[in-house]
Amino acid sequence: MNLLLDTHVFLWFVSGDAKLPTAWRDAISDPANQVFLSVVSIWEATIKFQIGKLPLPESPSLDLPAQRARHSIASLALDEQSVARLTSLPAHHRDPFDRILICQAIEHSPTIATVDSLITQYGVTTLRQ
Repeated sequence: MNLLLDTHVFLWFVSGDAKLPTAWRDAISDPANQVFLSVVSIWEATIKFQIGKLPLPESPSLDLPAQRARHSIASLALDEQSVARLTSLPAHHRDPFDRILICQAIEHSPTIATVDSLITQYGVTTLRQ
């Protein structure tokens, strides 16, 4: 299975947060699964760090890529085809970062690991709690 982690799921996973369901932790850790973190999530986390809403042990430019690599999570680049999908994406969700993740999921067909119920309104596959 190909998994695309929403930003909060990635942060819960790397910090060992109990909010992350055990089945999700197992799926992310399963070497049979290809796990991705979008560069958009790095962007989102960096902005939240800069405005004081996301504490991290060090700069996100150092911490987040190191955590991604430490856990063998691949980087998913933002491609033109995914961005182009924004023009036809319904406005169910207003968060620009989540909207791009949805477009990447439509374009590349991974399963999204997220607790955001609005994302399910787009017909993309999500992990179930």
